[in-house]
Amino acid sequence: QVQLVESGGGLVQPGGSLRLSCAASGIIFSNNNMAWYRRAPGKQRELVARLTSGGSTNYADSVKGRFTISGDNAKNTVYLQMNSLKPEDTAVYYCNAGGIHFGFWGQGTQVTVSS
Repeated sequence: QVQLVESGGGLVQPGGSLRLSCAASGIIFSNNNMAWYRRAPGKQRELVARLTSGGSTNYADSVKGRFTISGDNAKNTVYLQMNSLKPEDTAVYYCNAGGIHFGFWGQGTQVTVSS
């Protein structure tokens, strides 16, 4: 059984940082394309960052230079380091393994950026 468990969300002031974690079980994340998505209130889900099985990364234009996706093979965990957070980053963040159509999703973690 595949499980993706996100953690690390919370309330942070503008300009602050958070690190999200996605602990995977039932799959080996390094064999899969892993990604972080987010859904803000009233908006569609959007791709934030992707880490491919080959080690490549790509980011939404809105987070380039501020967010970094990485993985720890030993812990089978993917991270999203978020710096210089803005109010428009407020959303529920979801971890995905294997793509949006046939992949797996975590339960989501809330990130709120507010003063």
